[in-house]
Amino acid sequence: MTGTCSPRRGCLLVVAGLLLPPLAAARGQGPIVAPGAQLEKVFDGGMVLTEGVAAAPDGKIYFSDITFTHIARQQKRPVEAGHIWVFDPATGGTTIFRSPSGMSNGLKFDARGDLIACEGADLGGRRVIRTDMKTGKSYILASHFDGRRLNSPNDLTIDEQGRIYFSDPRYVGDEPIEQPVAAVYRIDPDGSLHRIITDAGKCNGVCVSPDQKTLYVVSNDNGSTSLSLLPPDAPLLKGRMALLAYDLAPDGSARFRKVLVDYAPQDGPDGLVCDVEGNLYVAVRAQNRPGICVYSPEGKELAYIPTEMPTNVGFGRGPENQTLYITAGKGLYRIRLTKRGYHLPPAR
Repeated sequence: MTGTCSPRRGCLLVVAGLLLPPLAAARGQGPIVAPGAQLEKVFDGGMVLTEGVAAAPDGKIYFSDITFTHIARQQKRPVEAGHIWVFDPATGGTTIFRSPSGMSNGLKFDARGDLIACEGADLGGRRVIRTDMKTGKSYILASHFDGRRLNSPNDLTIDEQGRIYFSDPRYVGDEPIEQPVAAVYRIDPDGSLHRIITDAGKCNGVCVSPDQKTLYVVSNDNGSTSLSLLPPDAPLLKGRMALLAYDLAPDGSARFRKVLVDYAPQDGPDGLVCDVEGNLYVAVRAQNRPGICVYSPEGKELAYIPTEMPTNVGFGRGPENQTLYITAGKGLYRIRLTKRGYHLPPAR
């Protein structure tokens, strides 16, 4: 990322070859982005695609590095097995937390401070695991439904009852697809697994609202179950590209309520999170307008933060609670906001 300035136009960001507008001039951005804040790249060492950014209770930032195997083969280099990195805001340093990662994608910390990870396909684990951050031991929470392997767990969110909701699409990998539908599942505290949403299209990002009454689900249907198995010029018919709202019942069931934002014919979003007021911060992958869109709970756009093609977002903790971290391309970015991020209350 580079920048240029002029007295008339202010500072311009150049990200991945894109000339982006001054942040202060972005539509509706005044009440969301802190005055004078700029997008800062804090890590640029990913292999193919960074994802799943999440803040631990101690304030360190964890994120996935998805090392697509077909990219490695195309580039004639060793195939890496996926990594989870940890960035320390106090030192500015980034180190490997776990490798191999099981091709982890979405990450979240539960109320006990343990790391929950969605492991995808493409020689990954195809499961959801919990890592006890005190002992380092990991436990498999879900890998099969109705006796068949999950497709490729992608993103997750956790409610205040300790229930885990995760999406299970398939974007890459040549493993057999055993589930009949891309769906959202719920893991209850007793370990039981339930398929709760089957009408969201190709579900991707998921997020529970701070009031626990809405489950937001992204549909990003790229028209393929494995781009790595198709020639680059293969024509594809894309499906639903939308941000959806589901009513979340006290028992953890969900019912479709409305389409909040329809992105067609552009590509839809990836991951998303909420601030304490319930506003949504959504990583939008539209070719004509990549970046983080901030929406009210009703779907009204409040702000737009231009970035290179983003994948996910997460708020910091403690003194970093008004800092939004963004995974995009091979990097990790951050920007200071005026809003505080929502996190699960710690377990008592």
